[in-house]
Amino acid sequence: MNPNPKDIFPNPNLKDICYIKNVIKNPNIIVGDYTYYFEEGKSDKFEEHVTHHYDFIGDKLIIGKFCSIAKGIEFIMNGANHRMKCISTYPFYIMGGDWGSALAPHTDELPLKGDTVVGNDVWFGQNVTVLPGVHIGDGAIIGANSVVSKDIPPYSIAAGNPCRVVKKRFDDEMIELLLEFKWWDKDIKEINELIPFLGNTNLDEVKAKLRRLLNK
Repeated sequence: MNPNPKDIFPNPNLKDICYIKNVIKNPNIIVGDYTYYFEEGKSDKFEEHVTHHYDFIGDKLIIGKFCSIAKGIEFIMNGANHRMKCISTYPFYIMGGDWGSALAPHTDELPLKGDTVVGNDVWFGQNVTVLPGVHIGDGAIIGANSVVSKDIPPYSIAAGNPCRVVKKRFDDEMIELLLEFKWWDKDIKEINELIPFLGNTNLDEVKAKLRRLLNK
């Protein structure tokens, strides 16, 4: 029997892995099927790792299907940004007291970066921080302890602070074929049949089969 994408814990004997789509309450966090978060005893608390996410800003965190997210992830959203065109960056207006009457900035005065978007089949190592507005492509791998401040291309391995691309996972032809094939969008019956193919380490065979499947 396949794991049920509507279950919170796909393996009832392993509560440290959670399909996070099923525990998200914020409508501005959108997560695809089978994407999981791992943390001992707190895997269903993923939403606590999305910070400074305020309704009045309206930015979204969008994560695709079949992503693997290790513990310590931190998605910092646009609400963390301070006004930078003034003499001081200090947010007097949120401190209350007499300071509470200070003029709050309009959103167009803040350095807002837009939605944060993670593709499909992305793997995050432990303790990764993703800054506002970053786009991470399908199939990317983000190394442990990275701070992702810029977009990461599909099927890249990236790491560091600031996070930089270390290398491509595959050659350009393979990446183009994978992005066209989009295995994560197939129905579950077809994905079941593809699992041996998805785990095949003979990349020549994989590339040849992708060409056949795509009629190349």
